[in-house]
Amino acid sequence: MPSNSMNVINYNRNQLPQRDRFKTVLGGYNSGRKTEYYLPKATTKQLKEIGRRLREERKVRMLKVIVVTFVLLLVFYCVLVYSMDGIIELLS
Repeated sequence: MPSNSMNVINYNRNQLPQRDRFKTVLGGYNSGRKTEYYLPKATTKQLKEIGRRLREERKVRMLKVIVVTFVLLLVFYCVLVYSMDGIIELLS
């Protein structure tokens, strides 16, 4: 039993230097390097179009939220009325 665990420990110890080499080769974390983004310049017309599209999407999302809220409140109200009818019958 102890020989098997020693083999595992020695195997893991042999793997350590390989992991260090791969960390730098595969693009490991480097705090000194700054990420650069190459984004195209947007024109004023494109920015206005994006803003208009975002406003339309927000309207649609708010409409969906209002409809779902109304449906849930309606279901809750129906359940409440149904349960109140059953409670009244039980009391009388």
